Amino acid sequence: MISPISHKRAINNNNNNNKGSKQTPEETERTPANQDASPPMKKRTASASFSLESAGLFEATTAAASRDFSMLFSKFSEVFSERAAADTSQMKELEVILTEAQDLESYLKEKKKHLRQTLSLISERLLG
Repeated sequence: MISPISHKRAINNNNNNNKGSKQTPEETERTPANQDASPPMKKRTASASFSLESAGLFEATTAAASRDFSMLFSKFSEVFSERAAADTSQMKELEVILTEAQDLESYLKEKKKHLRQTLSLISERLLG
């Protein structure tokens, strides 16, 4: 059933068509003849599409930042592990050097003590 308002428009449009005037696209869309032929247009509002784009952009940025953070964290942990291994190795080398220095010190103290005893013995023989 056609509403009285749309029926009047259809009559007016038919009269206008007979006079040679052109219908606007809105008027053509509203006429009863074209209502069944064309599906209703779904229009996205600007705010809805903007929020979808913003959400997508946010998700993409978050994913990229997460990848970058993971990559940097893995590089940092790798460098940190290498540095810790190098530090451990250097500590072992320093401990070996310290042990050698302490052994050398003990040896030199013994040598010094032996040398004093020898010089003391020579001195007693020369004096005596």
